[in-house]
Amino acid sequence: MNNPDPQFNQFNKLHHFLSIDGLDKATLTHILDTAEGFTSVNDKAIKNVPLLRGKTVANLFFENSTRTRTAFELAAKRLSADTLNIDLVSSSTKKGESLLDTLRVLEALQSDMFVVRHSDSGAANFIARHVSPSINIINGGDGQHAHPTQAMLDMFTIRRYKGSFENLIVVIIGDIRHSRVARSGIGALITLGVAQVRVVGPQTLMPADVESLGVVVYQDMDLALADADVVMGLRLQNERMTSATIPSTGEFYQTYGLTPARMKLAKPDAIVMHPGPTNRGVEIAASVADGKQSVILNQVTYGIAVRMAVMSIIMGHGEEVRIAEANQA
Repeated sequence: MNNPDPQFNQFNKLHHFLSIDGLDKATLTHILDTAEGFTSVNDKAIKNVPLLRGKTVANLFFENSTRTRTAFELAAKRLSADTLNIDLVSSSTKKGESLLDTLRVLEALQSDMFVVRHSDSGAANFIARHVSPSINIINGGDGQHAHPTQAMLDMFTIRRYKGSFENLIVVIIGDIRHSRVARSGIGALITLGVAQVRVVGPQTLMPADVESLGVVVYQDMDLALADADVVMGLRLQNERMTSATIPSTGEFYQTYGLTPARMKLAKPDAIVMHPGPTNRGVEIAASVADGKQSVILNQVTYGIAVRMAVMSIIMGHGEEVRIAEANQA
């Protein structure tokens, strides 16, 4: 029986990577295990492997994001794919050409994969429904909906430092309401079996259905941080706020900023994470962002291996990572 999830093809193989929703623990673990194989590749003097040689990956960014686009481009190049970076923020769709027309042009250029970033929720799913079945789609972030590769690099980071997910208490702080990172991350954490996910922030920055995500909601930072194993700050998504949701950034920092004093409430070996870019003095103190417990820069590094893993898996090469490593030995 075929998997009803649109991310899978008729052979129940992962064909697109659009959302964490609908993916089981085995699938997420397979991505993490595959990424482990690529970390050793990234440590070599010659970092390229031939898995996607002859393939073309097009980065379709309808929304600016240098960090995410660069990570995807580097991941594709390390898999030996050709890359196209197409600035659709100011390109054909702004000149009157429809999204579908643009997709047809890119298909005619014989692209094999689209990495899509868009300010509208559901954009990656829309594109996946309308492109040729031979093209794989990765969601690089869509509106307030999902950012699945960010979630997986966060999961990879947690597993690297904590070994496993069982018994972990994870605290996510700040703008849950507007954060696609939070939604994808929460889904991945629960699927992978953490003991508890806590979210804390102003009521105005909580989605109305937040409890339905399977989290425990806190208003008090001190209570939320007690005995935490993983502490994740989120950027205030000012560009997605349609009205004033906090009195001021100064007041937000005073009440919900991640400071050295507050980190003492977490476990001594707790790690500090942030998807970036960090707003120092708003969401997190500089001394915490740069401190011994911070793994923020490691998240960026691990993001390359995770995106390599996702690309290789959805293009049908997930089982060939060890062969690629042997070829580079």
